[in-house]
Amino acid sequence: MVSMRLGRQAGGKRKFLAVIDETPECGRAAAYASRRAKASGGGVVLLYVVEAGDFSHWLGVEEIMRAEAASEANAKLSRVAEDIREKVGIEPEIVTREGNVAEEILSVIEADREIMILVLAAGLSSEGPGPLVTSIAGKPGAFPIPVTIVPGSLTDEEIDNLC
Repeated sequence: MVSMRLGRQAGGKRKFLAVIDETPECGRAAAYASRRAKASGGGVVLLYVVEAGDFSHWLGVEEIMRAEAASEANAKLSRVAEDIREKVGIEPEIVTREGNVAEEILSVIEADREIMILVLAAGLSSEGPGPLVTSIAGKPGAFPIPVTIVPGSLTDEEIDNLC
């Protein structure tokens, strides 16, 4: 059970949550979320989830791999955040988690009652929209807030026109 969202009338700020990963289309989700946030006087939260299952090695190797994954996540988040600052002029919130992606998305939504919309971008490959979009589309009602899926082919100009 996810707690009641904190709306603007209760002093809340409408936030858009964009999931950042190593896919090329995640930048489209961040672009859309940040522009919608600015247009509505809200905020944007960037989430990067490091999959926990990637670290099943000896303890020393596991620690090194965790540190490298955290470093890569922070570098990717920093690049996306800088792009948002330069192009949109707002300061994004940055969250890094380790675990199952869907579970961590739900956890972040539960922890921040101002998050109102989850923004994902569909992949461009002929194999489908991407694993995250596919998993969410296959589970109607899996998230307690609206999910916006942005075409991964949209340009910044097209996103500006939509927002």
